[in-house]
Amino acid sequence: MSSYQHLSVVQLQQMMAEDAELQIVDIRDPASFETAHIPGAVRLGNDNLADYLRDADMDKPLVVCCYHGISSQSAAEYLQHQGFDEVYSLDGGFAAWPRD
Repeated sequence: MSSYQHLSVVQLQQMMAEDAELQIVDIRDPASFETAHIPGAVRLGNDNLADYLRDADMDKPLVVCCYHGISSQSAAEYLQHQGFDEVYSLDGGFAAWPRD
């Protein structure tokens, strides 16, 4: 089983434009997520992890976002071990995401 991959913001933007099936999870705290997040992202935390794993499509690409791209690496590895086929950690995290 392969490990997760790193993904730049530019690569994520390209994937979002090309793949409507892309799943994005944001592991930041609820208040930060509510303030702003990547379009289409779902907040993922200990409170909803079991439900997310039960309902998610393990065959669709999954991108994990955190604050700065550090915590998302261990979360991506964990999610990859849960059975997702294609998992990415967003380099730079939400801090690198362009805001208008």
